[in-house]
Amino acid sequence: MRVLIVKMSALGDIIHALPVLDYLTQVSPGIEIDWVVEEPFLDVLEGNPLVSRIHRVRTKIWRKAPLSGATIREIGALKRALRERDYDLVFDIQGNLKSGLVCWLSGAADRIGFDREVLQESVNLLFTTRQVPVRRQDYHVTDQYLRLVSVSFGRDFNVMELATDIATSPADDAAADALLSTLDDGLVFLFHCGTTWSTKFWFEEGWVALGRVLLDNNLGSSILLSWGNEAEKTAARSIATAIGSGARVIDRQSLKGFAALLKKVDLVIGGDTGPVHIAAAVGTPTVSLYRSSDGKRSGPRGKSHAIVQSPLHCAACFRTECDKDEACRRSITPEAVLNAVEKVLC
Repeated sequence: MRVLIVKMSALGDIIHALPVLDYLTQVSPGIEIDWVVEEPFLDVLEGNPLVSRIHRVRTKIWRKAPLSGATIREIGALKRALRERDYDLVFDIQGNLKSGLVCWLSGAADRIGFDREVLQESVNLLFTTRQVPVRRQDYHVTDQYLRLVSVSFGRDFNVMELATDIATSPADDAAADALLSTLDDGLVFLFHCGTTWSTKFWFEEGWVALGRVLLDNNLGSSILLSWGNEAEKTAARSIATAIGSGARVIDRQSLKGFAALLKKVDLVIGGDTGPVHIAAAVGTPTVSLYRSSDGKRSGPRGKSHAIVQSPLHCAACFRTECDKDEACRRSITPEAVLNAVEKVLC
């Protein structure tokens, strides 16, 4: 059997979808699984032994020049590559217009997507031949993805142990080892303080207070601070300076290089952001902070992960701007995060 997964973006969502690979491999030995992904997120999937072929798309570029020769040629090449694979099943676990168009381009007769209640964009219904409703208990986004792929195989994913990983090269692993060799021999914490939405961001004084306590309570330990853009880099430097000796801002790395480092640190702490989900995917314990988003819906799960949700009644509002933003930030106290850290490390 040959199947296609259409999950093109974004980083955290693709990582949430990784368990479908292990599920499909377990329920259908010998299955071939292809995946359609946006170019910036190729590194999440490249080298994964459970993926037979990756189809790269560049929809942001295509939308800017939809009638250009380059766009027409690339879409035509994608259509040919998909149809040559002659898929038995196509699973659209993205649920919007662009993923629906990719399903249609595949030419597959059996194209499975979500029903209207789950879809990001209802126009997606035009491109799937079967629609799957999620159940009330499928609150976590990963369970929704697993529900969609499981209907064709009749095996309950809830009773299965499903693994995930992001493949890294020996060079990536060696670079991570080289960095860690410059640190003391205690625990290594990684802070990722930045987020896409300001309503997911914690406050700098909180990071500083947490960092100081962690280093005081764990002698010989180190804190690495990562960043994704210049604003985050500036904030990380400010936080590291205030924490003092033992805190260091690291260079920006490739996704695979970063994944290799995350495999080797002891604990990752951050908001609802890609690095936390990468850490969980490669098996590293995490503590994650949630304000406008819902940790029960998208946070890492399991005994090695802890979620700290804002206690405000309006938390998990999914707003990108809010006049209560500062109060929401400070509703998560350093003490609450420290308690979560201690719970994970015990």
